[in-house]
Amino acid sequence: MAVFIMVAGVFTGAHVWQETAARLVAAGSEVHAVPLGGVGAGRPATAAGVDLETHIADVVSVIDAVDPASGSEIVLVGHDYGIHPVLGAADRRPQRVARVVYLDCGMPRDGVPALAAVPDQALRARLAEWAEDGVSEGELAPPGRDEWQRWGSTAGVGDAALDRLTALAAPQPLGTLLQPLRLTGGEAAVPTTGVLCTGNGVSVDLVQRLVDFGDPALAALTGPRVTFFELPTGHWPMLSCPAELADVLLRAAAGEGRRLRPAGAGAPPPHLRPFPLDVPEVPRDREGRVDLYAPDAGGPRPTVVFVHGGPVPAGARPTPRDWPAMVGYARLAAAEGMVGVTLDHRLHDIGDYPRAAADVSAAVEQVRADPRVDADRIALWFLSGGGLLTADWLAGPPAWLRCLAAAYPILAPLPNWGLSGTRFRPDLAVAGAGALPVVLLRAGRETPEIAATVEAFVAAAGDCGARLELVDVPDGHHGFETVDAPGQVRPALRRAMRSVVAHLTG
Repeated sequence: MAVFIMVAGVFTGAHVWQETAARLVAAGSEVHAVPLGGVGAGRPATAAGVDLETHIADVVSVIDAVDPASGSEIVLVGHDYGIHPVLGAADRRPQRVARVVYLDCGMPRDGVPALAAVPDQALRARLAEWAEDGVSEGELAPPGRDEWQRWGSTAGVGDAALDRLTALAAPQPLGTLLQPLRLTGGEAAVPTTGVLCTGNGVSVDLVQRLVDFGDPALAALTGPRVTFFELPTGHWPMLSCPAELADVLLRAAAGEGRRLRPAGAGAPPPHLRPFPLDVPEVPRDREGRVDLYAPDAGGPRPTVVFVHGGPVPAGARPTPRDWPAMVGYARLAAAEGMVGVTLDHRLHDIGDYPRAAADVSAAVEQVRADPRVDADRIALWFLSGGGLLTADWLAGPPAWLRCLAAAYPILAPLPNWGLSGTRFRPDLAVAGAGALPVVLLRAGRETPEIAATVEAFVAAAGDCGARLELVDVPDGHHGFETVDAPGQVRPALRRAMRSVVAHLTG
């Protein structure tokens, strides 16, 4: 028999597991929803002394209460912040735990506090400052009813459930977020399952893509005792789809689930597949993070700067400017008589958008200073997660920016990205685009979460009268240049490039 020990996230408590627990019990399992010290009903008047170790001890005590002679297999389930005390407990009792389930949460590491997993970037920065200042006492107020989205997508959570979640929400002791997690390595021997909520912006395919980038830090996810499931819902599946969650947890306990392939195994991953157009080779000039592909033509030439997406792990090899698609785009521009440019920017984490934006700006200025480049005729072409970087250019386009293009872009932050500010919001920034032509290559089979951001952008562009040209790839998926059949992609790529060239030379 499986014994599920379940730990909820910030501001919540054992009550969120009620419906899922009932279904697990009906299926013959034993369930313990752990009440964490200092949170919710019966909490002390002050959060003094309540920290992550307090909550780890809470989980360990429940593990120890399960009779070892019963033959039961303990499955620890951590949602959101709850994965931190779960991992701490698994590290202290690895022989007692059969599996750890990561329920729509990050991957905590030794020495890193839970604040690193807070999705709201501004709040995360403030918590980090408090940690540096040695703050350990106090509480973080729970969100209001309309503020839960800052902690994760509420997709699928009904009004009554959201009202109850808000009514029962409790302050979170700061010590639980600021104290670093300490692991000895014992937890590494415990099999794991990741349950990803696609409505919150994460899928198994996305995780596989990150593994395929070649970052050694993610290699452990391809181990034989690591499995994955998806749920088509937001960040609180125990409220939005408790029956489906219970089924997934039972299957996880049985060792089922999808497995990831190691980087380099089997066929090349999408980002390393060939560019779909035959383009002539052009010599590459590399300077710092920037590569130029200049045609054999006299005089300064109009230029297209291609900005890759992300986040891409810092350890990814090869880096994006050497991916076949990026090289292919630059050579395609050179074949049209333009200078094609690729670059590597440092978008390695969601919080890196400001740094990546600075990298792109610096690269553009470096390119404009090159004697082979007509500094007054520049186009910027963004891909995928690089789409959020269009916002700065849309909000106040310089006179030398003659066109902005984007292929299968993300045009508003996804629900779990925690970008609560307005800077990286192309769907809002397009109102300032004025006469800047925008060429948007749209994937007809885009993931729903990304497609929603594109639809919002298109609607906003229509409302403000922006010069938007849509180039559709009806059967295209995200990353269509190397994912889909070349025949269905080539016409769209040629049309988009012709439009960009026309705006640069007209």
